[in-house]
Amino acid sequence: MKTKIKPIALKLHLKDEQQEKYQTARRAHWNWVARWKDTHRGLGGAYHRRLEEIYGFIIPKGQKVLEIGCGNGQLLASLKPSYAVGLDFSEEMISGAKETYPNLTFITADAHDFLIQEKFDFIILSDLVNDLWDVQTVISRIAEVCTPRTRIIINTYSHLWELPLRAAQSMKLMTPTLSQNWLTVNDIRGLLNLCDFETIHHWEEVLCPLPIPFLQSLLNRFAVKVWPFRWFAMTNFIVARPKPYNHTEKLLVSVIVPVRNEAGNIPMILKRTPEMGKGTELVFVEGHSTDNTRDAITKAIKAQPERRALLFQQLGSGKGDAVRLGFEKANGDILMILDGDMTVPPEELPRFYDALVSGKGEFINGVRLVYPMEKEAMRFLNLLGNKGFSLAFTWLLGQPIKDTLCGTKVLWRRDYERISNNRSYFGEFDPFGDFDLLFGAAKLNLKICELPIRYRQRCYGSTNISRWTHGWLLLRMVCFAALRIKFV
Repeated sequence: MKTKIKPIALKLHLKDEQQEKYQTARRAHWNWVARWKDTHRGLGGAYHRRLEEIYGFIIPKGQKVLEIGCGNGQLLASLKPSYAVGLDFSEEMISGAKETYPNLTFITADAHDFLIQEKFDFIILSDLVNDLWDVQTVISRIAEVCTPRTRIIINTYSHLWELPLRAAQSMKLMTPTLSQNWLTVNDIRGLLNLCDFETIHHWEEVLCPLPIPFLQSLLNRFAVKVWPFRWFAMTNFIVARPKPYNHTEKLLVSVIVPVRNEAGNIPMILKRTPEMGKGTELVFVEGHSTDNTRDAITKAIKAQPERRALLFQQLGSGKGDAVRLGFEKANGDILMILDGDMTVPPEELPRFYDALVSGKGEFINGVRLVYPMEKEAMRFLNLLGNKGFSLAFTWLLGQPIKDTLCGTKVLWRRDYERISNNRSYFGEFDPFGDFDLLFGAAKLNLKICELPIRYRQRCYGSTNISRWTHGWLLLRMVCFAALRIKFV
C-alpha cells in the first residue's frame, strides 16, 4: 500500500521567523544525533526497551500505526504492525530507519506541516511533545488521520527528571536533547481537549532507566504503580480518543437475558423491555433451572409473537458462560445484558442505548451504588464487597469504576468480538462475566462510561450468588488481573 503524503499549504500553518530558527536548530541536532548514535549503540537502551514493552502491551499486533517523531524506527518496528508509517523531520534519522526496516514506510516531514491520506488505528507521539514548537498545531493535524475509534498514545518525560536527564546526557548515557517544553499531564490533556480529543486515562511509568538486574524489573513493573513511588516516575503516558459523535443510523439491539429459576419474571421481561433503535431482540439463555423457567419462556414467546425473541439452553454453568452463549447467538449491532431477576428494570435500557450511540462511552456499565436501594435489594456484606471491588478496579483499570458487578452492561458487537478474541490473555474462570468484560474493555482502551440506576429488590426467587465462595473467587481474579493489567 503506497502512502500518499503532501505538505500542507503555508496558509494553513504560517511559520514565523522564530519558529523557523527553532525547527532548523532541532533538525540539525537530530541529524547529528543520528550520526552520533552510529558510534554509541546501546546507550539508553534499557529505557527504550521498557517503552517497547509498554507500547507492545497497549497496541495489539497487526494494527495500522502512525508514529510522529519516529526517529530510527525501532519502536514502530517492535509493534509488529500490519501497516505502519513513521514520520520525522530528520533526514538522517529517516534514512537510517528505511535502511534498517525496509518493510515499513518512513517519511521525512515536519510534524507541524504534514498531511497523510490514510487513517490509522493507533497514533504514537513518544518523547516528542516536549520538543515541539507548537503542540496544539501538531495534535490538530492528527485529527485528519483518525477514525472515531483511533487511539492516540503520548508519553513524555516528567519535569522532575530534568536535572537527572541533563546529568545522564552530559555523561553520554542517553541521547542528548535541546531545551524542552516540560509539559505536565494536565497541560497535554488541555491541549488534547482544545483539538477535540478526549483523554481516556493516564499513568506513570519507569523509575529505573538503567539495566540493573532484578531492581529494574521491581521498580518499573511494581513500585512505579503504587503510591508514593509513582510520583517520581520518569515518563507519563496518556491514551486519548477523538471526541465522540452521535450515531444517527438506527441499529438492531440484542438484549441477552441469562435466567435460572426465574419463571415468575419471564412474562414481564417480554412485556416491559422497550423497543430500541432498529428493533430489540431478546435472547434468553436458560441455565438448568429447577423450576419451570424454560417452559415459561416458551409460553411467553408464543403469547407475544410481535416480540423478536430467541431461547437457548446453556450447556455450561455460571452467568458468564450464559452471557457468552447469548452474545454468540445474538444478531444485534449493540449487545446488552439484562439480569433475569429484574433488579434492574428493563425500562432503564434506553438510557444505556443513548449513552452508547451518542459516544459518551464505548462500554456502558450500570452502577447500583449511587441512588438509595430498595430495602433488601442488596445485603450489607455484599454492599461492602462491591465497594471494595470498585476501589480495586478503579486503581487497576485507570478509569473510574464504581460498581463492578452490576449485571447491566452494554457495548458494541464489534468490541465484544475483540474482547472475545483476546480472552485467552485473562483466562475464562469468571463465573459472572462482569470482570471478563471489564478487563477486556480496559485492555482495548475502550472508554468506560458509568450509568447510575435504581436497584430494586427481587419480586421472585432468590439470588444464585454464594457470597463467600464467589467473593473469594472474585478476589483471586482481582489479584490475577493486577499481574495482567497493572504490573506489566
